[in-house]
Amino acid sequence: MIKLGVIAAQNYPRTITVDYLVVAGGAGGGRYNGGGGGAGGTRCTLNATGGGGSLESAFNLIPNTNYTIEIGAGGAGSTDSIVHPYGYNGNNSIFNTITSTGGGGGGGGFSTTIFAGQSGGSGGGGTQQTGGTAGGSASPSGQGYAGGNANNSPTTQGGGGGGAGAVGASTGSGNGGNGIATSITGSSVSYGGGGGAGGNSATAGSGGTGGGGTGGTTGQPTAGTANTGGGGGGGGADNGGYTNNAGAAGGSGVVILRYSDTKTITIGAGLTGTESAASGGYKRATITAGTGNVSWA
Repeated sequence: MIKLGVIAAQNYPRTITVDYLVVAGGAGGGRYNGGGGGAGGTRCTLNATGGGGSLESAFNLIPNTNYTIEIGAGGAGSTDSIVHPYGYNGNNSIFNTITSTGGGGGGGGFSTTIFAGQSGGSGGGGTQQTGGTAGGSASPSGQGYAGGNANNSPTTQGGGGGGAGAVGASTGSGNGGNGIATSITGSSVSYGGGGGAGGNSATAGSGGTGGGGTGGTTGQPTAGTANTGGGGGGGGADNGGYTNNAGAAGGSGVVILRYSDTKTITIGAGLTGTESAASGGYKRATITAGTGNVSWA
């Protein structure tokens, strides 16, 4: 006689433990002495997570079941001095029930149209205009840090964009806040660096570690690095011409998954991604673009 409890145990699907890094798109930098773009919100189960909080909890997932992934694009840098002088926020990234929030745009403006840094996964830096505006907050909390406030002394400079691991700078050249480092890929890599501020000083704000772009002075700022969630650099003053003062775009987000090397992932239509070879008892899947489903067998 076969006991029903034994049958139930044999038919019950065993779960798969999945660690994850979910990074949202970084924000664009602001225009004209603009603040650096905030990094995309960063949530991770290994080594560190955004905002200095407790590590996220790994998922125990059911085989042959679809789980949603969406990769957030980076926000555009500001090119408009009137309608939208602040950088555009990054877009959210999603894995299953985890949502990382896009970074907040860097503050910017000209004359009487002035915007402070915007809130997001990490906040955008403030713009120097009208004596300096505040950096944006990290909202919701636990995914990154606030942007730096702009300053007039000793240089005319925006504030650095907030990073996943540190606040954007409010002094000096307005450096972007650093990101966080995780070994989810098998080696330590940083993600979620804030964008450096623009201004008219000799030295532009540098981007935070983890893909943050460099701010502009008399030249163009640089964009956040793709698939890091790095914020874009703020636009400079151009010292008279006012033509090279647009902000740069933020970098796109990424989702990285780690699971037992006895399992194989199926990456569904609509997603761009790869699965690594087995190493150290794990495989890793890196999803770099799109919206769709993944499952395991």
